[in-house]
Amino acid sequence: MSTRVPLARDFVNGDVSFWYRSLGVPVAKSPLEGDRDADVVIVGAGYTGLWTAYYLKRASPGLRIIVLEKEFAGYGASGRNGGWLVGELAGTPERYAKTHGVDAAKRLQRMMFESIDEVIDVTANEGIDADVVKGGVTTVAVNAAQDRRLRELLAHERHWGWTEEDVRLLDPAERESRMRVDGAVSAIWSPHCARIQPAKLAVGLARTVRDLGVEIFERTPVTEIAPREARTPYGTVRAEYVIRATEGFTAGLKQYHRAWLPMNSSMIVTEPLGDLWDAIGWEGSELLGDMAHYYTYAQRTADGRIAFGGRGKPYLYGSHVDDRGHTHEWTIEALWDLLTGMFPAVKASKVAHTWSGVLGVPRDWCATVHVDHSTGIGWAGGYTGHGVTTTNLAGRTLRDLILREDTELASMPWVGRKVRGWEVEPLRWIGVHAMYDLYRRADARENAGLGRTSMLARIADSITGR
Repeated sequence: MSTRVPLARDFVNGDVSFWYRSLGVPVAKSPLEGDRDADVVIVGAGYTGLWTAYYLKRASPGLRIIVLEKEFAGYGASGRNGGWLVGELAGTPERYAKTHGVDAAKRLQRMMFESIDEVIDVTANEGIDADVVKGGVTTVAVNAAQDRRLRELLAHERHWGWTEEDVRLLDPAERESRMRVDGAVSAIWSPHCARIQPAKLAVGLARTVRDLGVEIFERTPVTEIAPREARTPYGTVRAEYVIRATEGFTAGLKQYHRAWLPMNSSMIVTEPLGDLWDAIGWEGSELLGDMAHYYTYAQRTADGRIAFGGRGKPYLYGSHVDDRGHTHEWTIEALWDLLTGMFPAVKASKVAHTWSGVLGVPRDWCATVHVDHSTGIGWAGGYTGHGVTTTNLAGRTLRDLILREDTELASMPWVGRKVRGWEVEPLRWIGVHAMYDLYRRADARENAGLGRTSMLARIADSITGR
């Protein structure tokens, strides 16, 4: 393991994620045994599948709902993410507006804001302790080019209906009072974000839906989805509706191999920082992001650590996924350098845990929800890293679509969205790695004094259609 990064004595690489250390990594429960019939079968026991089951069962308690999970509930991104319950759209408002109009795109954004409080309310009502604190999110710029992008972002959000109450530029005094990011030249703050402990939310949701009467079969990989059927090595579940809720693991289903690209994201978490917080500030529980192209995301955990994430090694050839969160040494070093660059005081601490996970990326970088009533096949996903909140909205939307309710949710611009698949290999691998190599080079040029967004970043955007 890395000799340049200081590692805690109890350092762990992988083992799903740090978030399970206080809970214990769940032992997968019993698999499916033989063929079954249901009203709805959901493939994947992450946030999307669990929220869908929750809202369906609350709306129609008599529904027979089965969830099939390859590992255990919360094994994927739901138990590994950065803990950002954030209100940003998964995709650009321009793309949603192109098909449904400006007002619909703006309403979808408002629904995202409202979904944050929906998640908070459900956790409170169902007794799920997920360390939730709604402290907002601060986004910082640390050089002139980032500052220009930050102000352009603020103007863009104003254009799409974000008010001063939704996002505002911080003056230098307030910026420093919130947290002391080394080299920060500007920052914006939005109240539309809450910190969560991701695994606690996943475990709590799984317990809640089981208590409602939903059956979750773990250690049960689905090998094929067909009209009214989900097929596994242990039997077939036949149902009126088959919902694909596999997000970053979708490429593992042969028929959907090129639908969504499994993008890797990695995290490190420090030891508890104790007196080091005096030099850092960050007395609130707001989340922290930046305006780099190779962007980072961070939270102050409930037990006084910094959990810090970024892309690391972004994509594995052939759309493969990681081995229980194991993270490459180069990625650990890169994340440590970024973290200590922001907060030099953290150099006195050590890395306690590192892990990785995959998120689903559609070719147009916009999420989608769909139910085909003629085949019974439906899905939601492609959250591009904004899934903690978006999964909740997706679950409620799938509920309305399955129950054939004519609601505003069922008519939002992401419903039924059609997107072409990703290119075949090796074009996928070449494109993604070229994109992130260009982003790294663009960040280096901007950190060296380039006062505008590097042309390398614009080339990277054009490669992948972001």
